[in-house]
Amino acid sequence: MPDAPATLPVPPARLDAISPLGPRRSAADIAYDRIREALIALLLPPGTVIARGAIARRLGISQTPVREALIRLQAEHLVEVVPHSATRVSRIDLDGAREALFLRLSVELEIVRRLALSPSAPAVAELRAELARMRALREADATAGFHAADEAFHAALYRAAGVPGLRELVRSRSGHLDRLRRLHLPAPGKADAVLAEHAALAEAILAGDAPRAEATLRAHLSGTLAQAARLRDATPHFFADANP
Repeated sequence: MPDAPATLPVPPARLDAISPLGPRRSAADIAYDRIREALIALLLPPGTVIARGAIARRLGISQTPVREALIRLQAEHLVEVVPHSATRVSRIDLDGAREALFLRLSVELEIVRRLALSPSAPAVAELRAELARMRALREADATAGFHAADEAFHAALYRAAGVPGLRELVRSRSGHLDRLRRLHLPAPGKADAVLAEHAALAEAILAGDAPRAEATLRAHLSGTLAQAARLRDATPHFFADANP
């Protein structure tokens, strides 16, 4: 009779081989993201009364995380919470938008300068991938997706420079500017201009041309505020009292 096959030893259990779950997001974090997206997209227009209970039902959560999210959004000056009264979407503050632009320029001009002085193939490849996504969304006339891709392109700049945490800081201060940009995006030719400016910025970085990268970024970020008076005249009910 043939010998019986040798029994292989059973390896010990290795629980450490099971990848742990990533950090779970709280209901308040999810509510914050969803409400903020709606605010920036102007789906909750400036001046709108926010019904906390209706939002909670829509998200399938209790009102407590919605209240926590609104407190965070109040800190960003995107909503006005009046105790024992209505909570409203704040109107666009042009002075706040100008301050946000100053902050973004201060940070992103240094980012593109550093990237241009030492361009890396992976960074440029990521920027080009984001550009390709933007082109596809532009061809599909997907405004919401295009805006998200615009944000993703700038987030890629922060990652490439090794300062991704600064992106969230700048974002938390840019609510008025971001809503102004979203209001401007549907203007004829604006989306095409954004795409062209992103492409020019990526090429300047690849070429190692820091002055051209900085000039391109400055023109790109400043374009919307240059149209602030026209945008305010077209939608005065969206704006707080300010001198455009």
